[in-house]
Amino acid sequence: MSFVIASTSFLKGRVHPDSPPAQFIKVSLEVVEMEDVPSQFYVEKHSWDGLRDIIHSSRKYSGMIANKAPHDFQFVQKNDESGPHSHRLYYLGMSYGSRENSLLYSEIPKKIRKEALLVLSWKQMLDHFQATPHQGAYSREEELLRERKRLGAFGITSYDYHAQTGLFLFQASNSLFYCQDGGNNGFIQSAPMKPVEIKTQCSGTRMDPKIAPGEPNFIAFINNNDLWLANIQSGEERRLTFCHKGLDNVKEDPKSAGVATFVIQEEFDRFTGYWWSPSGKTLHLLYEEVDETEVEIIHVPSPALEERKADAYRYPRTGSKNPRTTLKLAEIKTDNQGKVSCNKELVLPFTSLFPGTEYIARAGWTSDGKYGWAVLLDRSQRRLQLVLLPPALFIAVTEDPAQRQESLEAVAHDVHPYIVYEETTNVWINVHDIFYPFVQTSEDEFTFIWVNESKTGFSHLYKITSALQRGSYHWSGDYKHSEDFKCVIKEELPLTSGEWEVLARHGSKIWVNEASKLVYFQGTRDTPLEHHLYVVSHECPGDVVRLTKPGFSHSCSISKNFDMFVSHYSNVSTPPCVHVYKLAGSEGDPLHMVPEFWASMMEAPGCPGDYKSPEIFDFPGKSGFQLYGMVYKPHNLQPGRKHPTVLFVYGGPQVQLVNNSFKGMKYLRLNTLASLGYAVVVIDGRGSCQRGLEFEGALKNKMGQVEIEDQVEGLQYVSERFNFVDLSRVAIHGWSYGGFLSLMGLIQRPNVFKVAIAGAPVTVWMAYDTGYTERYMDTPENNQQGYEEGSVALHVDKLPSEPNRLLILHGFLDENVHFFHTNFLVSQIIRAGKPYQLQVYPNERHSIRCPESGEHYEIMLLHFLQQYL
Repeated sequence: MSFVIASTSFLKGRVHPDSPPAQFIKVSLEVVEMEDVPSQFYVEKHSWDGLRDIIHSSRKYSGMIANKAPHDFQFVQKNDESGPHSHRLYYLGMSYGSRENSLLYSEIPKKIRKEALLVLSWKQMLDHFQATPHQGAYSREEELLRERKRLGAFGITSYDYHAQTGLFLFQASNSLFYCQDGGNNGFIQSAPMKPVEIKTQCSGTRMDPKIAPGEPNFIAFINNNDLWLANIQSGEERRLTFCHKGLDNVKEDPKSAGVATFVIQEEFDRFTGYWWSPSGKTLHLLYEEVDETEVEIIHVPSPALEERKADAYRYPRTGSKNPRTTLKLAEIKTDNQGKVSCNKELVLPFTSLFPGTEYIARAGWTSDGKYGWAVLLDRSQRRLQLVLLPPALFIAVTEDPAQRQESLEAVAHDVHPYIVYEETTNVWINVHDIFYPFVQTSEDEFTFIWVNESKTGFSHLYKITSALQRGSYHWSGDYKHSEDFKCVIKEELPLTSGEWEVLARHGSKIWVNEASKLVYFQGTRDTPLEHHLYVVSHECPGDVVRLTKPGFSHSCSISKNFDMFVSHYSNVSTPPCVHVYKLAGSEGDPLHMVPEFWASMMEAPGCPGDYKSPEIFDFPGKSGFQLYGMVYKPHNLQPGRKHPTVLFVYGGPQVQLVNNSFKGMKYLRLNTLASLGYAVVVIDGRGSCQRGLEFEGALKNKMGQVEIEDQVEGLQYVSERFNFVDLSRVAIHGWSYGGFLSLMGLIQRPNVFKVAIAGAPVTVWMAYDTGYTERYMDTPENNQQGYEEGSVALHVDKLPSEPNRLLILHGFLDENVHFFHTNFLVSQIIRAGKPYQLQVYPNERHSIRCPESGEHYEIMLLHFLQQYL
C-alpha cells in the first residue's frame, strides 16, 4: 500500500498537479494513507477558440430543442358531423426547417387505432409568409415589449381569435394582418392562405391589436401611445383618444391611453391597457389613461451607439412618484352616418372613488358585458380590491362645467361601483390571473371564482358570492368617500385546500364547465416539483382528481366542450412532448372522467449525445423548511476525485429553478459545465415560489440577508451526500437577482465562494423600481436598514482583496437593471481598492439576445472558471 506524507495545504486541496511527482513530500510529519486523501480533479484548460468550438456544439443542440414545441392552443370543434375529424387545433409553432413562429393547425380525428401511435401533422395556415421584420429590425416599442415578455422566438408571437367567424388577427413584419379560417359556418380552409395586411395612415408601429367581440369587422390597436379603431373591411381608421402629442421630448409628452406602463408590464405581468366589452350593439372599450408627469426620467444609451444618442424613459425608482392612472370608457355607437364614438370618464376622479389605490393590476369585463371590473392594489401591495364598474358610472368627457354638471345629475342615484372582494395581508399580495365571473342570475348577487393566497398562505380556489347592496349617491353634490361600496360576502366556498398551490400567476388559467359544475386548473398538489392538471366540483367540492400522469411536469389547455386537452410535458431527463388526450368515461360522473391518450403532436426530440440529466434532491433546512435542489454530476466522474463546483443561483421571488421539467436552453450550459468536469448545483431556497407565502415571504424587508445561508446549507448537504464536490473550489453565478446574490455570496461568505460571476446585478435597491422593490422591501423611509443591508454596492469593503475572484457582466443598454448599478458598484470597488473584472455587452439589454453576444458570454464564463476556479 502506498503512503504519502502530505502537507496541510495538500489536504485542503491547494496543491496543483504541476507540483513535483515525488512519492514523499517532506513538509509535514503527518502521514496518511493515499486512499484517504481526496485528490482534486482539474478541468482541462482550453484555448479561447477551443472553448468556442465547445459552445458552438452545445448551442447547436439547444437550438434544436428550444422554442420548437407548439403553444398558444385554440380548440375548434368541427360542425360537420359526417367528417372524419372532431376538432381542429390551432397554435403557434415552428414547422420543420423554419426559424420563426407561425400560425399552424392540426386535425384531430374522431377515431384512432389504439395499437399505433398517431402523430398529427402540422399544417401551415399561411402561405409563404415571413412574419419577422427584415433582419429582425423591430421597432423600439416591439423591442421593449419583447424584453418585458422575455420573448426569444421570432415570427408571430401572439394572436387574437374570434371563434364565431374564425378570424385571426396578429402583428408581424412591423404591420397588422388578418386571415379567416372557419367559424360557426363550419367551412374550414384546407390550403394555406395569404394573410391580408391591414393598411394604415398611421406613423409608427401599431401595437396590441384586438378584435371587437361584438362586431369583428372592427379592431382596436395602440399607435403612438393612443387608442385607435379600424374597420378591416372598409379600411377606415379613427383615433379614439388624444392623450399623446407625439413629441420627441419625453418630458413634455407624459400621457398615454390604453398602454401598460413599464412597471405594470415588468412587475405585474399586464401587457395591455384596454379591454373590449364582450358584445352589444354599443361597443365599449374600457381603457387605462396614464399621466407620468411626476415620474422621473432616466436616460439609457440608444442601440444606435454610433449616433451617440440616449433613449429617455420614465422610470419610477423606489420611494419616488408613480404614474397617476385612471380608467375611462370609449363608447362606439352606430347611427345613420356610421360609427360615432365618444370618450367617457368616471363620475368622480379615480382617487376620490378609490382612495389609496396605486396600481390597476388587472381589468376586463364580465362575460355578459354588464360590468367592467378591475383589480386594485395599494402602494404597499398588502391590500387588494376587486371592483365592478357599471358603464353608466362613466359620463362624457367635457371641458364645459355646465355640461359636466348636467351629465352628473343624469347619473342615476343607484349607479355606483361595487367592491365585491377585498384581501389584505401582512406579507404581500401576489397578483394572479384567475377570475371567473358567472353570469348573474340575480340582480342582488354576484358569484365568481377567485384565487386567494393570504387566507391560508397557499394559493387556492374559492367560489365567492357577494351581495350587491345598492346605495344612493348624489354624484353632482359634495361626495365624501365612504365604505358603502364594499359588499357583504354571503358565501366563500373553498374549492381546494392544503399545503400546495393552485397555479395562478404568469398567465395561468382555469376552465369552468358550468354544465357539469366542474373547474379544471393546474397545481402542485402531488409535489411542488411538478405541475399537473386537476379537476374539482365547484358545487360540492371534495375530491380533487389529477388528469395528467405523474413523473412529469405539465402545461395544459382544454377544449371548449371539455372533452379533450393538450399537454406540453417533460421531466429532467425527457425533452418536451406534446400529446392530445380525450376525456372518456361515464357522463353521469364527469368528475372522474379518465384521460385517454389520443394523438401526439410532438415526440421528445433527441438529447445531445453528452447530455446527462440532473439529479433532484431535498434536505431539511435549518429554517425548518424542506429545501429542494438539483445537481449535475461531472461526466468524467472518478471515485475519490473532488471536482470544482459551480453554484447556479437565482434565489429571488416568483421563480422556481428546481422542478421535474426538462432543462433546456440556459440549463444546457449547465450540462456543458458538467461535461467539462464541473459539478453544478442549483438550490431553491427561501424566497422562491410554489412553496407558499411564508416560504416566499422569508425575504420580506430583508432581501439579500437570508438567501445565501440556504445556498451554503445546500452546498454542505451536497458535499456530504456526493463526495465529488470540492468545497474549496466553489463558484457562484447567476443573472439579475442571481447576479445580486452572486455578489452577496462573495461579500458574505468569501470563505465559501472562491469566485463570483455576477450578471446584470441589482447593486443598490434605492435605484430599482417601485412595483418590485416596495413589494418586497417596503419604501426606503420605512426600511432604511433593510435597504442598506441588502445593497451590495454599500458593502464592497467586505469583498476579498485577491484578484481574479470577481467577474461582473452587464448589457450596456439594460433598461430594467440599468447599467448604473454596475457603474456605481465599480466606482465603489475602485474607491475601496478591491480587484474586479468587468465584461460589458454594448448592444444588449437585460436579456442577452444577439447570438454572438450569447456565445461570447458562455465562452467568457468557461474561460474565467477554468483559469481561476
